[in-house]
Parts: sequence; C-alpha cells; structure tokens
Amino acid sequence: MKSLHSIGKYFLMLGQVFRKPQKRGIFKDNVFKEIEELGLKSIGIVAFISFFVGGVVAIQTGLNVDNPWIPKYLIGFATKRSIILEFAPTFMSVILAGKVGSYITSSMGTMRVTEQIDALEVMGVNTLNHLVLPKIIATVFFYPFIIALAMILGIFGGWVAGELTGLYSVDDYVDGIRLDFKPYLIRYALIKTMVFAFLIATIPSFYGYYVKGGSIEVGKASTKAVVWTSVVIIVFNYFLTQMLLG
Repeated sequence: MKSLHSIGKYFLMLGQVFRKPQKRGIFKDNVFKEIEELGLKSIGIVAFISFFVGGVVAIQTGLNVDNPWIPKYLIGFATKRSIILEFAPTFMSVILAGKVGSYITSSMGTMRVTEQIDALEVMGVNTLNHLVLPKIIATVFFYPFIIALAMILGIFGGWVAGELTGLYSVDDYVDGIRLDFKPYLIRYALIKTMVFAFLIATIPSFYGYYVKGGSIEVGKASTKAVVWTSVVIIVFNYFLTQMLLG
C-alpha cells in the first residue's frame, strides 16, 4: 500500500509541476541554471566513461572473434550496435541517475528541511513548478546531446583501441561501423534518452521535495532516489525496447 501511495503522490506532484507557471524571465534563468548544473557539469564524466568503455567493448569483441572464418569488420559493427542501442542511452542514463539524481534530491531536500520551500509557498509561489519544471526541460532537451556525444566518443574509443592493440585494422573497424547503418536506431536511442531524462529529473525531485526530518533523512532520501530511478530506468528500458524495436 505504501508503494501505491507513493506512486499516486508522484503523479499528483507531476500535475502540480505543470500548473500555474512562474514569470517568463525567472523561468528562463532557472532553465539555464539547471542546464549548467545538470547537463554541462556532467559532460566530463560522460566523455571519460564513454571513451574507455567503447575501447573495452571493441577489445573484448576482438578477442572473442579471433577466428579466421569470422571477418574482422564485425568488431566495428558489434561495437557500434552495442554503444548506440544500449551503452550510450541506458548505461549512461543510469550513471547520470546516480550523479544528477543525488544532487537533485539533496539540494531540494536541504531546501525542504531548512524551510526555504515553505517560505516560497507563503509568498504564493508554485514551488513544484518553480523547482522541478526547469529540471525537466533542462534534462529532456539537453541529455540527447550528451548521449549523442557518448555514442561518438564510444565508437572513437574503439577506433583508438584498435590502433593501440593491433587486434584489428582501422579499415576493418571503419567498414564495420558503416555496415548496415540504420538512422532509426539513433532515433530509438534518443527517444529512450528523453524518457530516461524525464525520470532522472522527476523521481529524485519527488524524494527531495517530500523529505521529512533533518540531514540524515536527506541522505537516506538521496540513496532511495538513486536506487529507484535506476530501477525504473531499467524497467522502462525493457518496455521501450519492446515497443520501439519489437
């Protein structure tokens, strides 16, 4: 029953998020602030992980197809498909759920326990719209660019790994990347990213906004937010894959 209560409360929160918008100037400033906090400051970790994981995927694929009957260009093909279909949109979203989700929950939870949210409500501000909607817009519209960067750097990491290890030639790797290229797969990945971005913005906001108690409860709420955001992303990944590719 507690889970059903939380789910219902979450959807009621979403209803409030899109009501009674704030002034346009303030809203625009908040959106740009959230883009910087939730997006721009995440590019470094995304770029670092994407590059090296792309290299690892390519090396592991190369070691597993070490057979004269298997063409080497399949290494580039398998690396490209793995990164575009799952690694970039799903794995990176889970990482962002940990980094960004904990930040959102802790910052909003701190505002709640220090009564800053209560003060805004006394002034007649729709606090959910003021605090959550800029986060939703910032993540939903900016994260596809981050994930596209992750795709590029992951594939590039595989190319660099081939140069350094000599497991496969650059020409074979590039041929594999070009083989059976389907633009729809990129659209599929970006659609998933936008859904995951919405979850990353709203679930941690829910836990932070409704936290009760002091700093210890804020820490517990951050942990719960990261765990449940990751779980929901994995579940949605299954259903989105079934709907979009099944």
